[in-house]
Amino acid sequence: MKKHILIFTLAAFTFLSCGDDFTIDKPPYSIDSENYFNSEDDYNKALIGAYDLLQSTYLNAMLGEIASDNTASGGESATDVIGFQQIDDMAHTPVNADLKNLWDWMFAGVNRCNYIIEFKDKTDFANKNQVLGETYFLRAYYNFELVKWFGPIPLKNARFNTTDVTSLPRASVSEVYASIESDLLFAIDNLNPVPAQKGRATKGAAQALLGKAYLYQDKFTDAANVLEALIGTNTYSLVADYNAIFENAGENGPESVFEVQYTDLEGAGFGCLQCSEGNVAVGFSGIRNYTGPLFDSGFSFNVPRQEAVNAFEIGDNRKNVAILDIVAWVAANGASYGTGYKHTGYFNRKYLPRKGDANIGDQNLTNPNNYRSIRYADVLLMAAEALNRGGIDDGRARNYVNLVRRRAFGDLNHDLTSSGPALTDQILAERRTELMGEGHRFFDLVRTGKAASEIEGFTPNKNELFPVPIEEIQFSNGNWQQNPGY
Repeated sequence: MKKHILIFTLAAFTFLSCGDDFTIDKPPYSIDSENYFNSEDDYNKALIGAYDLLQSTYLNAMLGEIASDNTASGGESATDVIGFQQIDDMAHTPVNADLKNLWDWMFAGVNRCNYIIEFKDKTDFANKNQVLGETYFLRAYYNFELVKWFGPIPLKNARFNTTDVTSLPRASVSEVYASIESDLLFAIDNLNPVPAQKGRATKGAAQALLGKAYLYQDKFTDAANVLEALIGTNTYSLVADYNAIFENAGENGPESVFEVQYTDLEGAGFGCLQCSEGNVAVGFSGIRNYTGPLFDSGFSFNVPRQEAVNAFEIGDNRKNVAILDIVAWVAANGASYGTGYKHTGYFNRKYLPRKGDANIGDQNLTNPNNYRSIRYADVLLMAAEALNRGGIDDGRARNYVNLVRRRAFGDLNHDLTSSGPALTDQILAERRTELMGEGHRFFDLVRTGKAASEIEGFTPNKNELFPVPIEEIQFSNGNWQQNPGY
């Protein structure tokens, strides 16, 4: 959308500069924010702008692992991306550039959605409810990220302006979730089960995110109802080969409920990481100074810890897909590598850069690996958890989790048979191994009350949330209070 506006601006400038004696009776034709949304094409271009901020969620996925007990920060040294290091050590403060980026980028996504919603009644066209359904889904997605990370946040149905920080309150967590639920219910009612275009939101994606939002609030009956309704549509299925999910050929496959789309066909730079059309997290997680087959090198952030490796049971085929043992790999393939800070000997294999990508621009910033934001396996495990923790039906819960385990082990010999709290622990352990390296672990530990016992340095009643960036607190001039403990 910026490119279209730039073209109009340059054209107008060129025209008006032709001569001093030229008189204009009418103002030149222009498009700006207040006279936009005059056609279906305008709405669709604005919607593309709303989708664009999804690409910046590479940061959310990385930090969701680094903050947990799954991975260490890594990098070159103790001062390499200091914000990552602080979060890994649970020493982060309101002065943290990476948390500030996460806040800014997610609110940019919300604001682009709010722009469409503010003008949703301006122009009618046949496909309008589909466009609005995707818009409400995206706003719910960004707000869900914000409430997970920061708790109370401001809400608005129009664009935020510069004075809102001193006048709008931070809505309570329950109010934020109510807004998310409302947005997703609208999306469910108006989205098609088949995406309008590869990568766009669907009815199933909205159902899955709604079920997740219910689960994060311990609304187990609501979560079970919406997730089982999604399962019952038979729209999605588990891919037989777990490894295939994370190769390029497995993108947007039958297990994909929602994926963030990336491409390697446009350059990027460190001056605007959120502008990259490639998956920045992939290059950041790559093997330092690597030469050898299959993989490209990277910056060695987000390295799996030994305890994460040990979480896999013997015979679990997911282990070698999620974890690259670099010593064993080098011995078998004649490769070489360098070691970085907090080197563990392991790398997040699901999201390592692969050879053969175009990587136009900076190779480490333009990897095309999509982020599998919501997979069908996650839907099955969320449904199992809701049924079990809600005391609804342990039999159905076991059935869903065992579907995931049968793929993992390739047999029926590892089916779970327990019930009650024992089954709860097993479901949560299954979430860890199934979703290893995908950014969910920290929030699973927080919402189930296990973070303090599993994450070194975690302070209860503080580290469940991250601090609001200091700039926002200062700009609010007393309107907003910092999160407890910071």
